[in-house]
Amino acid sequence: MNFRFEKILHHPLFSDTICKIEEKEKTRFFCCHGMEHITSVARIAYIISLEEHINISKDIIYAISLLHDIGRLNEYEKNIPHDKAGAELASVILRDCGYHENEISEITSAILHHRNNNSNQTDILSDLIYRADKLSRTCFLCKAYKECNWKETQKNKTLIY
Repeated sequence: MNFRFEKILHHPLFSDTICKIEEKEKTRFFCCHGMEHITSVARIAYIISLEEHINISKDIIYAISLLHDIGRLNEYEKNIPHDKAGAELASVILRDCGYHENEISEITSAILHHRNNNSNQTDILSDLIYRADKLSRTCFLCKAYKECNWKETQKNKTLIY
């Protein structure tokens, strides 16, 4: 089965940006945002969607997961919040990869809101990515656990997925 998200993986802007993020974070003490992280988020989000019978396609889940932190490079280089920078980059990549305007809008909105934990949130995709993003972290094994600025209630202290 062919998925459009596979085109994202080979898009020059995506691959170049991910490589640069990984290079910038090579000596980072805290959580990193490269391929290992974004593929973990994708897999966890998809598992949650299956378990909870969330009606969002695998293609959309993987697209948002792959792109949710792509704005990190602009955050590091230009001090632009990564959610805002990421939504802009994602729209270019998604258009080039054949996503429809309503899908691009849905995905970029989720990128803009993936950092918010709002239990009243009606945006299922943003909530799904938020949860998968947090669950992808193995805080209980992290060398930066004590120095991390996440609240204790935010830290992932178990392996669920």
